[in-house]
Amino acid sequence: MSDQTTYTSAPNAEDPYATGQDTSAGRVFTVTGQDWDTVVAGVADSADERVVVNMGPQHPSTHGVLRLILELDGETVTEARCGIGYLHTGIEKNMEFRPWTQGVTFCTRMDYLAPFSYEAAYVRGIERLLGIEDEIPEKAQVMRVLLLELNRLSSHLVAIATGGMEIGALTVMTIGFRERELVLDLFELITGLRMNHAFIRPGGVSQDLPPGALEEIRGFITLMRKRLKEYAALCNENPIFKGRLENVGYLDLAGCLALGVTGPTLRATGYPWDLRKTQPYFGYESYEFDVPTRDTCDSYGRFRIRLDEMHESLRIVEQCADRLAGLDDAPVMVADRKIAWPSQLAIGNDGMGNSLDHIRHIMGESMEALIHHFKLVTEGFRVPAGQAYTAVESPRGELACHVVSDGGTRPYRAHFRDPSFTNLQATSVMCEGGMVADVVVAVASIDPVMGGVDR
Repeated sequence: MSDQTTYTSAPNAEDPYATGQDTSAGRVFTVTGQDWDTVVAGVADSADERVVVNMGPQHPSTHGVLRLILELDGETVTEARCGIGYLHTGIEKNMEFRPWTQGVTFCTRMDYLAPFSYEAAYVRGIERLLGIEDEIPEKAQVMRVLLLELNRLSSHLVAIATGGMEIGALTVMTIGFRERELVLDLFELITGLRMNHAFIRPGGVSQDLPPGALEEIRGFITLMRKRLKEYAALCNENPIFKGRLENVGYLDLAGCLALGVTGPTLRATGYPWDLRKTQPYFGYESYEFDVPTRDTCDSYGRFRIRLDEMHESLRIVEQCADRLAGLDDAPVMVADRKIAWPSQLAIGNDGMGNSLDHIRHIMGESMEALIHHFKLVTEGFRVPAGQAYTAVESPRGELACHVVSDGGTRPYRAHFRDPSFTNLQATSVMCEGGMVADVVVAVASIDPVMGGVDR
């Protein structure tokens, strides 16, 4: 624990804009694991009973990248603020210097727990500007929905697992990551990577399903329906679990609407807002599923919604598998070869690079085809000047991308409306007036991913 008084930096004589600044008001205590009695003893003789604590990290996604500044009166939080900006990656700016298709490899890294949602939002914007939304092959759309729902499963599993770990429910954590590994195995089978896939491309998807993928998906569905019951048995009516989550992190519908909060936090107020139903995309209107809601407005309701949503995602994944079974050898990329990034790439026997047969196929067609292939990959295609705003329902809420084109081969601007960034505003409302121990639960119920906040 360190005790420091108010510090004012001296102005820099060489820089008239580097003026003095108060870094804190009052005494600041940085708590690094001591007993609460030790912290309180530091101000026992002080007339100022207010204590400002730099709390964290607690949630796994906040290690070193989210600072919680809490003002405490005893163990009651009187003021809570979030300090962000420690993980700035410059992804949006980098996208302005790459062809449209290569932008997918950047945005997939924003929220590393829901990469497909970011790819989908960005690609939808490009396809709208190109005017090819109605030309995307059916199989590509079904594969997109399949991957998005599998991704929703894996993201909610991490949210529940890490949230359980923070309150001491270690069994929930271990089984959560156990199931997530199964989803990541499917991602690796389908896309070749466990994360950062860059698989959803303008015009379709990178490549077709590999042999045996549908059998693996069906086996996963059967197993997960059994495994999800374990979460219900461990947590749903567990009095200790409910005691830590019920009436904690309260945020009602009016608060959500005022702050722009979406996702499970909004649906825990009883409002069934889900873009898959209200503003369908990728053919979601043709799938049968429900939008789970609760009316508790607390952390317990958000947990139950995520659990219910995993059941609904399994329903959608099963419908996708049934549709894909009747789409053998169907195209997965738009027919326009001036837009379609080369797909159906055959991987070499060593798992790296393209196979010799695929190289012979490209090289042997014609010189014109080879030149076109080279220019499409190196320069990219041109997108008509304009702008588009497209949104998808990510595991954390409404995720949108605003893309602007000046008619060139690269985005003039690409900006993301990240649900973690917006939802994190609710931290103060959820925590102020509650106990310091409940701050951990409230932040975990928001399920923020700082990669998306500080993109």
